[in-house]
Amino acid sequence: MPDTASRTERLGQVLRRLRDQGPRSRARLAEELDLSRSAVSGLVGELEELGLVRSGGVERGGLGRPGTTVELDGRGVCGLGAEISVNHVATVAVDLRGRVLAEHRESLDASSLSVSEVLDHLVALVARTEHEVHTAGAQVVGLGVGVAGLVDRTRDVLAFGPNLGWRDVPLGAELRARLGAAYPVHVDNEGNLAAIAEALPADPARQDLLVLFGEVGLGGGIVADGRVLRGRQGYAGEIGHMIVDPGGRRCGCGRIGCWETVCGLRALLGAAADPDDPVRDPGLSLDDRLAEIDRRARLGDTRTVAALDLVGGWLGTGAAILTNALNPGAIVLSGYFAHLGRHLRPAMEQQLGAGVVAPHGGGTRVVVSTLGFAAAVHGGAAVVLEAVFTDPTIVTRPPAAVSGGAR
Repeated sequence: MPDTASRTERLGQVLRRLRDQGPRSRARLAEELDLSRSAVSGLVGELEELGLVRSGGVERGGLGRPGTTVELDGRGVCGLGAEISVNHVATVAVDLRGRVLAEHRESLDASSLSVSEVLDHLVALVARTEHEVHTAGAQVVGLGVGVAGLVDRTRDVLAFGPNLGWRDVPLGAELRARLGAAYPVHVDNEGNLAAIAEALPADPARQDLLVLFGEVGLGGGIVADGRVLRGRQGYAGEIGHMIVDPGGRRCGCGRIGCWETVCGLRALLGAAADPDDPVRDPGLSLDDRLAEIDRRARLGDTRTVAALDLVGGWLGTGAAILTNALNPGAIVLSGYFAHLGRHLRPAMEQQLGAGVVAPHGGGTRVVVSTLGFAAAVHGGAAVVLEAVFTDPTIVTRPPAAVSGGAR
């Protein structure tokens, strides 16, 4: 690293190297970062005092005497992620090594409630999660909140949430006032946060992604070279409002034939069940409703299978347009698409193959997220934890002893 680098930058570089490449000896860190061994020892010592790294095992296979490795610790440091969606509010607490300390989700019909009522539910979940974090002996470094809609990140304002029915809501200010938190609060689009959660820093196959986040509507995130593409004013990723069915249904945004009108959750439920069917009852948890759709599909129910094929085909139609424009390495099915991915993929891949111009689909593959609806909250936690990897000194005190349950 150049000599002009600050101490903070060097601490961050050591921490990121351990995150991205795994445990390594001080000697190996010195070689990889072009620093002296004494400099690395000093940096590692500071990170140990902050509770961010610890000694690991013995590094074998190198030249000379085997050295003790250094590895990420950070059990006492965590980021909070939260989400406001049409069907639920949710929270998660994730430590520096990616382990979940606490996780909660509450079903609700946000579109039928006032902004104040929804925020009351969310703040109660955040407070509950924060209490569990502190009980585990960890400290919170920030809160990242995802919401369904167009977010002005410069002001932390939800400019327009068509499926929520919200406009110009100062979410950041409202949450800071309610929480009285001593940590930063950031607001972002839920699709962008889901994309951040799916783009693994150490996996080269996860650096160019198109993430499709299915909920009542359809959100998305575009990752290029490991970075989320946000556009001029930060509104990129609103792929659910791409017109694919001219003359079709009216969307919550007011336009006709948006992509989400043919493959959002409303479209699936409308095709799969009558209005009085339990799977269309918003009073039931979304997990239970999706589990019932999955059960029916596995049993070969004709209407359910046809509805899933229809939605999967529309997913492939829109994904082909975006693949021709972006050529992602992978398309990740997230949100409700992940829960029903095994049923949606065949029709989607067939339509994708027919619609992509490049040979062999341009090398784009379809994968199903393991995070599902939790992708956005995990992305929120990842965003605030990134601040620690950039400037480890924001952890201003050694974390308290971590209980065995948080290991």
